[in-house]
Amino acid sequence: MISTRSLTKDFVVSRTQTVHAVRGISLQVEPGELVAVLGPNGAGKTTTMRMLTTLIAPTSGSATVAGYDVASDSAQVRRRIGYVGQGNGAGHSQRVLDELTGQGVIYGLDRRAAKARAAELVEALDLSELTKRKVSDLSGGQRRRLDVAMGLVHGPRLLFLDEPSTGLDPQNRANLWDHILRMREQYGMTIMLTTHYLDEADSMAERVVVVDHGEVIADDTAENLKTNLAGDQLALTVAPGDLAQLRRFAESLPGAREVVADGNQLTLRVTDGPATLPVLLGTAKDAGIAVATAQVHRPTLDDVFLNLTGRSLRETGTTGKAAA
Repeated sequence: MISTRSLTKDFVVSRTQTVHAVRGISLQVEPGELVAVLGPNGAGKTTTMRMLTTLIAPTSGSATVAGYDVASDSAQVRRRIGYVGQGNGAGHSQRVLDELTGQGVIYGLDRRAAKARAAELVEALDLSELTKRKVSDLSGGQRRRLDVAMGLVHGPRLLFLDEPSTGLDPQNRANLWDHILRMREQYGMTIMLTTHYLDEADSMAERVVVVDHGEVIADDTAENLKTNLAGDQLALTVAPGDLAQLRRFAESLPGAREVVADGNQLTLRVTDGPATLPVLLGTAKDAGIAVATAQVHRPTLDDVFLNLTGRSLRETGTTGKAAA
């Protein structure tokens, strides 16, 4: 559904300064996949989205979307995709049903078909009671559901979502995603989204693509990324006098890394925490070391990003607006 090869985008700021926003992204997205793109502000996520949706032209490289080249067949790409950007897309003075119907007409539906499609979408996205309301009178969650409806009015095979739930409270975020996932199942859509909410990517995406400095630095399932790039963290507390010996035992474990002894606590990362912890506890017992507490912490996608880049995605991506 999406295929890019060495895709780049440069922005000329002045005669002496060029910003290399995207530095050669190659990726494949198969029909029906839900792929989440993660990265800090300025990583190139939104710029990549704008190239794939034909809003800006690539500097170099190639990309096909829904079977058409984004540069030479942009009109064909636009007919086959839906795009929900970071800002609200509906006119503030328009009424909900009128805006959806007008969007359908713009995509080539006749007036009757556009009205029928609009009625179907307001029902599916829980907007039925708001059809006569002006967009300016809607709440943030209602506006985002309307944005999704506008992106789906022409029945696209592929939907791009650029931080669709940014700024919404947890209840509205969950509500929005419930609607999106039901629509995906109903229409069999492929979805590509950017998000700073790691729980969204972790729980819903079949694949997670991590982008930093305009390049793809990881691409796999969330579970594989967490297991292979972060691993489980073990945390044990013992008497301070036993900490050095316990640390030596931990460092001898196959695959153990990031072994840190601090005060009376030892932490380390391993591939399989539930299997490794009993081994370490048994070794400690044989050596006469009394372990007061022992815990296994499953990794997060933020741990993956920290391992890959040396910084936390939560710290770099909480402002709610992606720079590029």
